[in-house]
Amino acid sequence: MPYANGRVWQRLRQTDIEPPKVLSELLAPADIRFNGERPWDIQVHDERLYQRILTRGSLGFGEAYMDGLWDAQALDELFHRLMVMDIDEQVAGWFKLRLAGEGLRRQLFNLQSGRRAFQVGEHHYDIGNDIFEAMLDSSMSYSCGYWEAANNLEEAQRQKLELICRKLQLKPGERLLEIGCGWGGLMQHAAKHYAVEVVGVTIAKEQQKLALARCEGLPVKVELKDYRALNGQFDKVVSVGMFEHVGEKNYRTYFQTVSRLLTDDGLFLLHTIGNHKRNGSLDPWIDRYIFPNGKLPSAREITESLEGIFLLEDWHNFGRDYDRTLMAWWHNFENAWPALESRYGRRFYRMWKYYLHSCAGFFRSRQGQLWQLVLNKRAYAGTYRSVRGSD
Repeated sequence: MPYANGRVWQRLRQTDIEPPKVLSELLAPADIRFNGERPWDIQVHDERLYQRILTRGSLGFGEAYMDGLWDAQALDELFHRLMVMDIDEQVAGWFKLRLAGEGLRRQLFNLQSGRRAFQVGEHHYDIGNDIFEAMLDSSMSYSCGYWEAANNLEEAQRQKLELICRKLQLKPGERLLEIGCGWGGLMQHAAKHYAVEVVGVTIAKEQQKLALARCEGLPVKVELKDYRALNGQFDKVVSVGMFEHVGEKNYRTYFQTVSRLLTDDGLFLLHTIGNHKRNGSLDPWIDRYIFPNGKLPSAREITESLEGIFLLEDWHNFGRDYDRTLMAWWHNFENAWPALESRYGRRFYRMWKYYLHSCAGFFRSRQGQLWQLVLNKRAYAGTYRSVRGSD
């Protein structure tokens, strides 16, 4: 019973000061209360929380959590309830000027230009391989698992890797390019089980080092390079969990680049998080603390960007599987925390908890989607048949 210690939790409250009426009324439709008795209610430890929310919105809410000003026993369910009611749209009116400024910044500047491409690697993916080794499965897959016939994270990620290889119809001797190869899990699986030659690219130095070590002895090459600098020809191309860093100003360039690299009779699989509708910017807290310069595409943004470059052969949505994946990562991280605490500290722990639980709520609410697209060129000679099960 995950909430069996509810009475103990209630005793942790440090303040019973009444919240501003406007905030209580805002949360009422989601059935969330300040200092309520349900697991998803917000327990206020410091009254400064209210001012943080009123002046800084979601950024202030997240920073207040990192600073220990509030808690929620079921943080994931709190975010699920907030996002089901589209809380971001509800509060947008308070922050029109700031949100307009962020939208203008994204219109005027290419936040995912080649010069800025390595920022997210330095900020997030290079924080320490020990964090990711503790949190992820043995393949170190940092993307949504495929839970259709899986009982645990290890099985879900292995079935995801197998699903991708089968969708790509990999054959011995083919050349596979992975754009955003992470720590090498997919490259290792494809080279070992499908006898293909793999080239992977990443913008994170720590990922490159570990991927090379994990793929030692296999026909795998790992380059520290932006996707726009790639050259060569490949029978198949795959990109898993990287498109979220491309940015709308670069979507067309991205698909044109993949088309240039892919043989006329090749297949391209794009695995990406998507938003249920077009959104001009990432959540300010996620942008500052987790994935700087990120942008989640809508379905329309993707299809408009690939039009005339690729044909869409298959579109597979299993976004609900990301909720389960994120909660599995959280349990792994929490179990490993005693060995990590001395290096990272308590504020990092609260930041990481907020990140994983808020993202779980995002997918549970179905604002967040997870898509796998299979694309090819008009010159593709065969008839593509969709693949779903991992058997």
